Amino acid sequence: MNEKQMNQMHTGKGFIAALDQSGGSTPKALLQYGIPESSYSNDEEMFDLVHEMRKRIIKSSAFTSEYILGAILFENTMYRTIDGQYTADYLWEKKNIVPFLKVDKGLTELEDGVQIMKPITGLKDLLKKAVEKNIFGTKMRSVIKEANPYGIKKVVEQQFEIGKQIAKAGLIPIIEPEVDIHSTDKKESEKFLKLEISKQLSSLDKETKVMLKLSIPTEDNFYSDLMNDPHVVRVVALSGGYSQAEANKKLACNHGLIASFSRALSQGLTAGQTEEEFDATILNSIKEIYEASIK
Repeated sequence: MNEKQMNQMHTGKGFIAALDQSGGSTPKALLQYGIPESSYSNDEEMFDLVHEMRKRIIKSSAFTSEYILGAILFENTMYRTIDGQYTADYLWEKKNIVPFLKVDKGLTELEDGVQIMKPITGLKDLLKKAVEKNIFGTKMRSVIKEANPYGIKKVVEQQFEIGKQIAKAGLIPIIEPEVDIHSTDKKESEKFLKLEISKQLSSLDKETKVMLKLSIPTEDNFYSDLMNDPHVVRVVALSGGYSQAEANKKLACNHGLIASFSRALSQGLTAGQTEEEFDATILNSIKEIYEASIK
């Protein structure tokens, strides 16, 4: 474990950039960026285009450790290079930004009000490769749609079960049980969720550390007690479909909660922008997300 990276994630000022759009969400990310599906004819071409987008973001003069603590990568990105270096090495050595890896393989169909993760085939080998590529931690996402205690318990148990495997491999798992922001009983779901997370944290070995990535809570500062748990390195928030302005406003009301935004970070960026326009747009977004994260 890289202690400098651990200290940065535990106490540093800033936020995490989520650059981990996968096969299912990549077309939407490219379309938002101004590249329609007609611009590519297969997955290989699609991933080439999205890597160019991510590379442009990472290489931007605005993308610095002054504001950004870490960045979450898609598996395909981990194997690709930026200026001759693997992406994780470029992030840490050139930008002083901690690299994470998305490891989940998507979601199952809705059952008991939730979508758990599909089996993560080849996880052991993937974690080994992540360690070899100097990745610090991982991220995996589940979704909670309804305040169903049984379903929420199932989500959290699966997250922590896999999280323990990740921790044993020498990586820090980001546990991400997202509560759908459009859920009519979101506040009730968050109560069940915090209860189940607290149970799982209390059962961890003393040495095991995790991070939590949660939807911005309905009740301000609702997750403050989780931030103080000795097993928790950091609690971060996903934008969950909120606009950048709305996500920042809600985030700023939660002391100690920092952003891990994807769509909200890349909002306004397009392939047709000049470098000056691109850098100015992302710098404005980064500064506003940063300010909301350090409240």
